[in-house]
Amino acid sequence: MQHNFDVVVAGCGVAGLSAAVSAAENGARVVVLERAPEEDRGGQSRYTEAYLRMKSLTEVSDDFEVHLAENGSGSIDPDLVEQAATDPRGTSLTRSLSLADPNFIERFANEAPATIAWLQGIGARFDFLPTQFLTASQPRLLPVGGGQALVDVLAARAEALGVTFMYETTAQSLIQNDQGEVVGLKANVRGKPQLELRGQVVLACGGFEGNTEMMTRYVGPRSVYLQPVCKGGYYNRGEGIRMALDIGAAACGEFGSYHAEPVDPRSGISEPSIFIFPYGILVNKDGERFTNEAPTTVDACYEPVTRRIFEQRDGMAWTILDARHTRIPNYRLGIRTDKQPVSANSIAELAEKINVPADRLQATVDRYNAACSGADWSPLKVDGVATEGLHPPKSNWACPLTEGPFHAYPIISSNVFTFGGLKVNTDANVVNGDGDAIPGLFAAGETVGVYYGNYTGATSVLKGLVFGRIAGATAARATAAA
Repeated sequence: MQHNFDVVVAGCGVAGLSAAVSAAENGARVVVLERAPEEDRGGQSRYTEAYLRMKSLTEVSDDFEVHLAENGSGSIDPDLVEQAATDPRGTSLTRSLSLADPNFIERFANEAPATIAWLQGIGARFDFLPTQFLTASQPRLLPVGGGQALVDVLAARAEALGVTFMYETTAQSLIQNDQGEVVGLKANVRGKPQLELRGQVVLACGGFEGNTEMMTRYVGPRSVYLQPVCKGGYYNRGEGIRMALDIGAAACGEFGSYHAEPVDPRSGISEPSIFIFPYGILVNKDGERFTNEAPTTVDACYEPVTRRIFEQRDGMAWTILDARHTRIPNYRLGIRTDKQPVSANSIAELAEKINVPADRLQATVDRYNAACSGADWSPLKVDGVATEGLHPPKSNWACPLTEGPFHAYPIISSNVFTFGGLKVNTDANVVNGDGDAIPGLFAAGETVGVYYGNYTGATSVLKGLVFGRIAGATAARATAAA
């Protein structure tokens, strides 16, 4: 069965909804496909607090473009990177390179303030609210009500504009004409025959963190120790990425990696994060320290630290704290789990409760305590209170663990989203292996690959909003020009 629209959007998170609203505002007839039932719509967007890396409503953070660029590729010939930056038209080679194109980053930064103003115009509210980071090096603007509020505002606007929503519907493959233009997609609807939906296509259906086969293929067999950070992540199974790669789209982003966040594996709530670990020590199941717990502020170091946790046996560690941490002002902000800590009056008792060898844990704590200078910490700022002669070192907040009761939280690495995806140009057109735009095909959100190595915090939701808006407008203009 065939249905005709101007723009077909796969995905109902903030990227897909931004695309849908933007396209509809530009006069297009739009349909949005959502794998989830209506009551669960919004993908991961509805579960996130939606931090935005902006220092005001009209300015991105000072390090915005630099941080994205520094973590925007693997090892690539620097001459090619420079050529990509200085020649927007480039060559077929530079246009299709697997890197965060400097022109893409520039447009991202330039369009972010206008996107926030656009969202305010349809009812979203923003403020600088408390975050889960007790120490932070970069400002975080937040939507009042988090990601759920953004989903609600955008969906209401889309419905008011007459956008069609199809729930429990999954995009499966792209339809091309004889000239290679994308003219629609095929979709499976639960309990019904497959549909053909014709129109310009915007792929905004997330990464592949909910697809165990793709996770194993790209991230590796140890991905069994990862879990999506929220239930919405299980809906993201990589179809948007796969169907575009199948027709020759260029890949971008680090396919073997993901955004890591430390969470409590005992909890079933969304994002049960544990950001209190810089004030104690981290030990693996053998009772041994394995990383510097506090190289800098927690917002800047939690991802690399969490990756070290993932490397441990069974992908798990324990953070060991003494009673001192409970006197940090608002310390509960750094503990989002709904589970209580394991508590004991001695390290030996704690070791027994968490099933870690007591002699090893006691020896680890003794070595750490002996390496502490005895200086008091300043927990709400980088204080340089470090260990001496200890490997691995601890660079900040290194105070001995001597005051009971002692607390322990288990930590594993969650998979907030995968890094690998499609390459797009500054207009959100998906490009092919020669760097040329694939007519009729656009992408936004985590379906677009940008990140390598270390995630630039508080940019993923913003990226979805900015390039969703761009994709919708570009697709609507392409329809009008046809």
